[in-house]
Amino acid sequence: MGQQDQNIDSLCINTIRTLAADVVRGGNSGHPGAPMGCAPMAHILFKEFMIANPKESHWLNRDRFVLSNGHACALQYILLHLLGYKLTMDDLKQFRHINSKTPGHPERDHTDGIEVTTGPLGQGISNAVGLAIAEEHMAATFNKPGFELFNNHTYVILGDGCLQEGVQSEACSLAGHLKLGKLIAIYDDNHITIDGDTALSFTEDSMKRFEAYGWHTQTIPDGDTDLQGIHKAIEAAKKVTDKPSIIKLRTTIGYGSLHQGEETVHGSPLSEDDIRQLKEKFGFNPDEKYVVPQAVYDFYHKIGDRGAKASKEWHELLDKYCSKYPDLGADLKRREKGDLPKGWESVLPRYTSKDKAVATRKLSEATLDALANAIPELVGGSADLTGSNNTRWKNAVDFQHPSTKLGDYTGRYLRYGVREHGMSAIMNGLAAYQGIVPFSGTFLNFLTYAWGAARLSALSKSRVIYVMTHDSIGLGEDGPTHQPIETLALTRATPNMLTLRPADGNETSGAYLVALERNDGPSVLSLTRQNLPQLEGSSVEAVRKGGYILEPESDANPDLILVATGSEVSIAIDGSKLLRKKGLKVRLVSMPCTELFDEQSRDYRASVLPKGVPVVSVEALSTFGWQKYSHAQVGMSTFGSSGQYTDVYKFFNITPEHVADIGEKCVQFFKNEGHVPELFPQFAPALQ
Repeated sequence: MGQQDQNIDSLCINTIRTLAADVVRGGNSGHPGAPMGCAPMAHILFKEFMIANPKESHWLNRDRFVLSNGHACALQYILLHLLGYKLTMDDLKQFRHINSKTPGHPERDHTDGIEVTTGPLGQGISNAVGLAIAEEHMAATFNKPGFELFNNHTYVILGDGCLQEGVQSEACSLAGHLKLGKLIAIYDDNHITIDGDTALSFTEDSMKRFEAYGWHTQTIPDGDTDLQGIHKAIEAAKKVTDKPSIIKLRTTIGYGSLHQGEETVHGSPLSEDDIRQLKEKFGFNPDEKYVVPQAVYDFYHKIGDRGAKASKEWHELLDKYCSKYPDLGADLKRREKGDLPKGWESVLPRYTSKDKAVATRKLSEATLDALANAIPELVGGSADLTGSNNTRWKNAVDFQHPSTKLGDYTGRYLRYGVREHGMSAIMNGLAAYQGIVPFSGTFLNFLTYAWGAARLSALSKSRVIYVMTHDSIGLGEDGPTHQPIETLALTRATPNMLTLRPADGNETSGAYLVALERNDGPSVLSLTRQNLPQLEGSSVEAVRKGGYILEPESDANPDLILVATGSEVSIAIDGSKLLRKKGLKVRLVSMPCTELFDEQSRDYRASVLPKGVPVVSVEALSTFGWQKYSHAQVGMSTFGSSGQYTDVYKFFNITPEHVADIGEKCVQFFKNEGHVPELFPQFAPALQ
């Protein structure tokens, strides 16, 4: 490395350090220490290795960069700004301000150039495993001799906190098994967490752990100044093609600060005096803020130009590919746009009331079997519950390294093992890569094992499908440890997440219809273990409305409305029969998705649940939240119990007889009161 190279490297690195101090100080909040300590590794990574185009930030074969220790986001924002992404100096000055492009942690689709939403530690490296799986799958699917359309690397910077989170262990273990050779992680080993030195709680030999996972490991003792060592380590990692790689760099948090190496520089801005001495130490004017020398801009813009040249060449290669392989080329371009194949909806199974009773988990399997051939980008899996979740279609090939002879990288079925949280975080990475629609399964109760990642699916607006089976006390003998009670209250309360609980085959097909049509958020499919009858009046398309009249009353003025979901719709139907024998006019409403129902017009909602009619809800989960739609609730207020599912339903009084009893009492109560209170707030005028 020549003197001129050393000079520009030093100038770029120190620019990042001083700018990070200003950015965090300007927000009066944030983490300056990690950006200052990580500046050398980030500079070498982007200078020597990253291939990405700031002017076309979503071209498919770009290298992916993930900042897993997302609290260090000032570093990533500065790099994006220097490279020429849509992030101005004014945006940096708005760091951690309301509605800025530089929020407190990186958010996918919020800031140009951010691949995945990070912040909750361990999520980013786990997302990166998904990004690396996606690259291997797309390469195996589309690459042809002379047409290497997919060969990008996924680079990650992560810290001590990420390596302590359990989700990282799940995902990295699977990455080692899958031999993801284009995944390279750089570990910022600064020995500091919020509580202080890692000697307090984190003294394991992480590199031995990663060796046991099947990763290639390297250690660089000086991550502050050994730029050549950093370069050689990344270069060596790229040559290892049958293992993911992790490089441990010993760094000094807050390098250059008066408090470098201390926890005080971790989560608070540097003082003005400290920033002044920092700038003097690195040759900057202490009276100036937010300074980037033109030489640094010029240098980083050349890195961007390298990416622009690569993307241009890639598009030219794609055009030639499309001429030689028109069908594959058309399919790839369709996926690039995010469009689903034309007419895919036509393969959705449809049922009549004459068809046999089937569990919705099995109906889901039939739907997936049809969709897998119609939508080639559908990639699924299960957390070691394939036979219970019914997530594997008939002709599925497992995604495995070819050396295992268990499958290959063209495979679209992922064996996640008992790793619910890692599975969900990996799905977020698969969705972020582009060209893949991921789904996966476990028991509904264990969605809460995966909740950190599932919540980020919603925040990231990722089209991810959670196939959650064994969805109520209908699970039966496994008992309250496995029977979800509160889970759907959580999913329904989460913004930008759809909760779909189908009652039969048509509604199961409709749940997939909705989940796939929505390309800006996740869907949770809540599916039964027990068989359910195919219902008269159910509809695939009606699921789009969220709730609809399944059985109308004998005239337009019902005495009572029963609203139910999933396995309890058939219970409500039987309850309505008992009530009709007593002369009551009963309307039956199926409500597979409350969130979609809330999106409908006021007139439509009022036509389904009209004012002045008592409503009873029926669902074998928590009644929490049903007060918005009903005046009385039949459901759960405790945990469940172990036993035959029919006995469990009887024990908790979720039966047609109890539904009829509550319905009759509700009607009588409001007759005595002289009015039925209007449901609130769904029919109230919107408050502006």
